[in-house]
Amino acid sequence: MDELEKQPLTQHLRELRSCLINASLAVAVGFAISYYYIQEIGAWFFKPLYEVLPDRSSLIFTSYQEAFFFI
Repeated sequence: MDELEKQPLTQHLRELRSCLINASLAVAVGFAISYYYIQEIGAWFFKPLYEVLPDRSSLIFTSYQEAFFFI
């Protein structure tokens, strides 16, 4: 704890910058992985709904942006 109090402001800012960069990279990697598996994720989310739908029926999207979530 004493080390943090003795650091100058610029060193704290460098540490903050590196933490923000690492967090941004983690979010980007997570987004890329989830985008790659979007079909499987969508099928997993909609599986309970498909099980209770009547035969020969399909999902209907009621707004423009809903169809882009699970392409």
